[in-house]
Amino acid sequence: MKFPSNLPCSAVLDSLADGVFTVDLDWNVTFFNEAASRITGIPGEEAVGAKCWDVFHSSLCDGNCALRSCMEESGRISNKTIFFIRSDGEKIPISISASPLVDSSGKLIGGVESFRDMTDIQLMRQKVEESWRFEDIVGKSKALGKVFSILPQVSKSEATVLLLGESGTGKELFAKAIHNLSERSDGPFVAVNCGALPDNLLESELFGYKAGAFTDARKDKPGRFELAAGGTIFLDEIGDLPGNLQVKLLRVLQEKSYEPLGSVSSIEADVRVVAATNRNLEDLVREGTFRQDLYYRLNVVTLNLPALRERREDIPLLVNHFTARLNSLQGKDISGLSEDALQIVMRHDFPGNVRELENILEFSFILCPSGFVQVEHLPEYLQPDTEIIDAGEDEPMTLEEIKCRAIKRALARNDGKRMATCRELGITKDTLRRAISRCDNMGE
Repeated sequence: MKFPSNLPCSAVLDSLADGVFTVDLDWNVTFFNEAASRITGIPGEEAVGAKCWDVFHSSLCDGNCALRSCMEESGRISNKTIFFIRSDGEKIPISISASPLVDSSGKLIGGVESFRDMTDIQLMRQKVEESWRFEDIVGKSKALGKVFSILPQVSKSEATVLLLGESGTGKELFAKAIHNLSERSDGPFVAVNCGALPDNLLESELFGYKAGAFTDARKDKPGRFELAAGGTIFLDEIGDLPGNLQVKLLRVLQEKSYEPLGSVSSIEADVRVVAATNRNLEDLVREGTFRQDLYYRLNVVTLNLPALRERREDIPLLVNHFTARLNSLQGKDISGLSEDALQIVMRHDFPGNVRELENILEFSFILCPSGFVQVEHLPEYLQPDTEIIDAGEDEPMTLEEIKCRAIKRALARNDGKRMATCRELGITKDTLRRAISRCDNMGE
């Protein structure tokens, strides 16, 4: 780009809304435009001549400097999300782009970086996210919207609810939401995992027992149904309930009563039942392992919870939700996922659904000291190069050969479309162009 001969370059840069600064090879700030002063709160005359890390105190100044990476590798970085600490101590989220600075002969003389204040955008995101929250459930997808639309009416009724969905889709969260929105919200919410206890313990856990019912029963013990009186009992993994207990649960649903072990009288079951499973109960009925009459008693209202891969647009909302919660629990100040890390997470299939996403963020919190979670903070199985070599391809290769193979395969998966390939690999167009050129020169 060339500026008009009668217009100083600094005047053009001062007219930009984005902050721009340059450094020399010793990391001294050599230029600081007006927007940079406005965003940082540091006058240009104070910034020029100072070390860049004394000016910004950014989340990358601890060894992952974007400018250093660009200058050492002759590359560029675009739209990387970080934060810096302003002169008044406030953390400011910014999006940065950086590249090497060369003279007319092509000699490296420093680096240039531009940055944009993302404060208003983040505030707007927070307001939007609040409008997409339903109890402790976060989402705006059409698939989840179908469930949200009927959840209040379902909650207000006394009907038995069956929640169907893959493992990790948040079935207990929905059960709690149903309880909190119901007329029983002041009563207890009691959760039982029917697949976590042995058959001989599950009956006494659910229905309780009387003293003398068996050898070690020295005194009465209330079961979960009694503890949930006036409230809601959540029976998770209902598909794993053994046959003899299916009969007793059927009586609870039909007669609204049950008998503790060793009792000769019935107890009224003043409780609402919400059940959940990740198994296909209709198949279990056909196989004869689940009672058909119990299935129909449970299947009064069925809510099908979508898998996370069916509601990818909810992933950024969930990331921010879990980030806020982990910050509160761990006393950290993580700002969220960087753009590159979010792109990788958005492409993942999430066989473990929302629970897997939460685990990914918990792992990243361990490695990320502050600022935004970067790609290197993600679990190893999400790292871009972990699936480059297919099973059986154990021939020795250099790092450049591995990179070339990854790029060629990504281009093939995306039918040669470079922008789609860039999004998959989490790199810029310029980086891809240079990588392809290097691969061509290698003769692969």
